[in-house]
Amino acid sequence: MEKRLLILEDGTIFEGQAFGADLDVTGEIVFNTGMTGYQESITDQSYNGQILTFTYPLIGNYGINRDDYESIHPSCKAVVVSENTRRASNWRSQMSLDEFLKSKKIPGISGIDTRALTKIIRQHGTMKATIASPGDELEHLQDQLRATVLPTNNIEQVSTKTPYPAPGIGKNIILVDFGLKHSILREFSKRDCNVTVVPYNTSAEEILNLSPDGVMLSNGPGNPEDVPEALEMIRGIQGKIPIFGICMGHQLFSLANGARTYKMKFGHRGFNHSVREIATGRIDFTSQNHGFAVDRSTLPNELIITHEEINDQSVEGVRHRYYPAFSVQFHPDSAPGPHDASYLFDEFLELIDAFKAEQVDR
Repeated sequence: MEKRLLILEDGTIFEGQAFGADLDVTGEIVFNTGMTGYQESITDQSYNGQILTFTYPLIGNYGINRDDYESIHPSCKAVVVSENTRRASNWRSQMSLDEFLKSKKIPGISGIDTRALTKIIRQHGTMKATIASPGDELEHLQDQLRATVLPTNNIEQVSTKTPYPAPGIGKNIILVDFGLKHSILREFSKRDCNVTVVPYNTSAEEILNLSPDGVMLSNGPGNPEDVPEALEMIRGIQGKIPIFGICMGHQLFSLANGARTYKMKFGHRGFNHSVREIATGRIDFTSQNHGFAVDRSTLPNELIITHEEINDQSVEGVRHRYYPAFSVQFHPDSAPGPHDASYLFDEFLELIDAFKAEQVDR
């Protein structure tokens, strides 16, 4: 098999076997601890511009199927695995992981000691990395890697350019697309909602003109501070309409209300993150994918912490003290991952009903 190199910003070099597309790429290297769900992860736009490492040793064993896409055109830079299954076995499988990555022009590298790689990332934090062919001059590749400036317009790259509907007969939901997962649309579809997906830079006035019952702020990639226009939009709609934010949406909602965010050392990426609901003590195992978090010490009086991560006590959810608005850092759409937190979609729809009733009483 053809050889391929993985070069880290700190100078570490791994040699493995090539699969997927034949391309040299550079991006931020991160790791995901999920044991399954590789298709959902690769097609999750929150990995835009990142080299995605899977810590589970065997990837590709059930192939790629039509049901597990979280986007049609994935935008992660590359995939790193310990072992790439040569022959997939599952009744739903339509193609192998190798065939899929080739079709999406995403390179892969296998035969990597992903345990050692993950320990480096945990120790030194996420960093830039390059996947390249061994024939290239190594010193030149390392110099080029160090000089590379990664783009900051990740959300602009993945957000829809024009609004589009996901029709239903129930509540009218505006879904602001910062890099949404299709599973969010599925959750609203299960509840018969009429959803309109709009671009990340849609104004508050444009959203309110669509007469929404509620607004969902989706997940997405990158640094929340890179989309200041979204903060203005959130300030323009909160108090006028119920809001529910997920992941990037949670961070933007917090920023819009005066909190600050910070870059985590290596982030939360996987499907086994335990989260405590502070009011009840309830523990949910959650799906997560984020490299930034809300700084607890900067939260204004208007935001109440509702959830926290059990291992590092990072903020996992907030609720506005006065407005019908809340957000969570994890993914209640649970694709992939446990379904513990899917009830939050029902809570959002109940919040909409309560807000409407309050407006009538007035």
